[in-house]
Amino acid sequence: MIDVGRPRFEQLVADALDGIPEELGRLIDNVAVFVREGDGDPNLLGLYEGVPLTNRAGYGIGGGMPDRITIFRRPILLRCATEAEVVELVRVTVVHEIGHHFGIDDHRLRELGYG
Repeated sequence: MIDVGRPRFEQLVADALDGIPEELGRLIDNVAVFVREGDGDPNLLGLYEGVPLTNRAGYGIGGGMPDRITIFRRPILLRCATEAEVVELVRVTVVHEIGHHFGIDDHRLRELGYG
């Protein structure tokens, strides 16, 4: 396990979000992204909570509450030995959770290399 401090980890999450292609980034609607330490499940690296774009017919007139993406710091760090590995796993996790926002399921995300 490598220790990457909270501010640096949050920057890695921000960098991963900035790395989303602009044409997709414009489609990310009403989503808040958070970093948490972890919920005790070392296998849970990220969590999407919300209504995927593919299911939003009549979704919250005026936008409704934002969807949530949570990236769990400690489980990611537990899987990594170097900061380069953390950077890559954060990127993969962020893209995976954003994939859920677009309605892509876990099976397909794994097929695409984001699982």
